[in-house]
Amino acid sequence: MIKSNPEEFKKLETNPNESPFVMLNLLKFKSPGGAAAYNRYTKEASVFLKKVGGKVLYMGKANEMLNGEERWDFVLLVQYPSRKAFIQMINNPDYLKTHELRVEGTERAVLYVTDPVKIKDSAGK
Repeated sequence: MIKSNPEEFKKLETNPNESPFVMLNLLKFKSPGGAAAYNRYTKEASVFLKKVGGKVLYMGKANEMLNGEERWDFVLLVQYPSRKAFIQMINNPDYLKTHELRVEGTERAVLYVTDPVKIKDSAGK
């Protein structure tokens, strides 16, 4: 079951950070046909993603789970130029029609908005 988190969406909408971010997607597909529906979604959604300046950084099938308990079928990393760009995309009425393919194909999904973190080296730089 896909469940949105209204409190987190509100934080996203009011976050003043206008920097690019990467959205982590962990996906479990419905059987049968979920992966095919999600594949159609990614193709159709790519038009809307490009319109807002976003891009797919990585997509891959989840295989050996070395740590954790919840299994996922697919991992997707998508970069957006800003939170506003993401919100613009998901509020586009034409995108919302395409989003139905995502709903049709996924049993569960976890999405995290992530911001880059700079790691200091041993010299403190």
